Amino acid sequence: KTFSLSFLVLDYNGTIACDGHLIPGIKELLTELSQHLTIHILTADTFGSVKKELQGIPCEIVVIAKENQAKAKADYVRKLDAKETVAIGNGRNDVLMLKKAALGIAVIQTEGCAGEALLAADVVNQNIHDALNLLR
Repeated sequence: KTFSLSFLVLDYNGTIACDGHLIPGIKELLTELSQHLTIHILTADTFGSVKKELQGIPCEIVVIAKENQAKAKADYVRKLDAKETVAIGNGRNDVLMLKKAALGIAVIQTEGCAGEALLAADVVNQNIHDALNLLR
C-alpha cells in the first residue's frame, strides 16, 4: 500500500520521552521530519515539562485531559485526517489512535508496550529511533 502522509502524531511520555525528558537524538530526528510532515505531540503533560523539552522543535504541542486520553487521541487523529496520518505510541491510551491512523506504529522501548497497542499497530519497532528512521 502506498501512503500519502501529511501528519505525524506522537504520544509524548513513553514514546519520545522518558519520565518527562526527551529521549536523546529525538530533537534532531523530529526537526528533520518536520520538513516533510506536520508534527503533533499529544500529552497529558504529567511531568509539566513538555514545552521546555520540545522547545525549538517545529511541532504542535497538544495538552489533553488526563481523563479519556484514548478517545481524545483518536478524535485528534480523525480531526487532522486519519488517511494522511501516521501515529506512534506504546500505551493502552494510544490504541485507538494507532487503529484510526493510516499507519500506526507501536514502539516497545525500555518501558515496554501494551499488548493492545501491539495488536492495534501496523508496524512495531523496538524503539522510537527506529520508528522515526523508518519514516525518513
